[in-house]
Order: sequence, then structure tokens, then C-alpha cells
Amino acid sequence: MSVAGNLARIRSTLPDGVTLVAVSKFHPPEIIREAYDAGQRIFGENRVQELTAKQPLLPHDVEWHFIGTLQTNKVKYIAPFIHTIQSIDSVNLLKEVDRQAGKRKRKIRVLLEIHIAEETSKHGFTMDECRVLLGDGTFSAFPNVRIAGLMGMATFTDDTEQVGREFRRLNAFFEEIKNDRPPGDAFTELSMGMSGDYPIAVAHGSTMVRIGSAVFGERRY
Repeated sequence: MSVAGNLARIRSTLPDGVTLVAVSKFHPPEIIREAYDAGQRIFGENRVQELTAKQPLLPHDVEWHFIGTLQTNKVKYIAPFIHTIQSIDSVNLLKEVDRQAGKRKRKIRVLLEIHIAEETSKHGFTMDECRVLLGDGTFSAFPNVRIAGLMGMATFTDDTEQVGREFRRLNAFFEEIKNDRPPGDAFTELSMGMSGDYPIAVAHGSTMVRIGSAVFGERRY
């Protein structure tokens, strides 16, 4: 099936209010353009060098999301144009995003990555660390960052019950944090679910899914 056909099929499975981020990493600009021409505007990348190479070659109304591990010394390369950084996993990274956004007189939207999987290789704040960050005033020191919600990745396993438990736990934590935010706050996004598990994520409250291979096919390394 074509990229346009894949997008249409996936969109037909998503309820209203769930945003599709098409994960375009390892795919060339001409393939991303096929998705763009089919109406997709939000794309996710996880390597700074690849993203900065692609960004000038694609239309300016593309909304770029960074979804991978981000080193502090590379924030400056994406700060001029990035819409959302979904993988904020430390206070130091948050601090650098704020600094680079301030230099460019813009506000960068971020999601806090929460570690919910059993794999130690996955990144993110613990829930207690996140509570401290949002509860002790630390976050208010970053005026050029807009916290929009949380992101998480479930364990890579065929055990759908385990995946469901992890997503359910993150959704409960998201609701806890959201209820503690002031009225009218921008904390509205729960990004969880990828090509292999997004239906489970949506069933457990995801507002944003990050789908790559189901849109573009196998990656072109």
C-alpha cells in the first residue's frame, strides 16, 4: 500500500482528539513529501543531524517533533525551528532548551518523558522525579519552555497485558498531574503508542501516537 493509503488506514482507526505523528526517521525527504501531499503535517525525528538536513528541504508549515534522546550540546541546532521536543528526560536538558529558546526569542513546547518500561535502556524521569520537578517551583524557572504533557514508551514485548498495564499507569499519572495544573494550563498531551502498540495506547488514553513503519514501511537505513 502507498504512504497515502497507509495514512488513510491509520487515521481511520484513530478517535477524534488523537494526533498522529508520522515518524520519518531514516526515510528520505521525497518519501516524507508523499505523506505531506496526503495531508500529514506533523513528523517525528530522533537524530539531530538527520533532522537538520531534512528540515530545509520540506515545506515550512511542517510541525517537527523531536522524539529521541537529545544531548544538551545539540539543542542549539534544532532550537530555531523545532515545534515540540517530546523526550525531555532531565532538568539539565530542560535548562538548555530554555536557554536556546530564549536566545531565539521563542517558546519551545515540550513533553516530559516518563520511564514506564521494564527495559533499563529506555530513558525518562521517574514519576516521583516528575512530581518534584512540577511541584517545587523548578519548572517556573524556565520561561521559554511550555510544558504540554507527558511521553512514555512501553516495554517491547508481545505481552499485551503488560503493555496495557504500563500505559494505564502512565495515563493515571498524567491525570494526576493535569488535575494539579492551574485552570487553562497547556498540559493536555499524553504521547504514547507506536506502530506495534498504538491501539492499546489509544485504549488507555493516549492523545498522540508516534507511528513510523506502519506509515512509511521498513526504514531505509
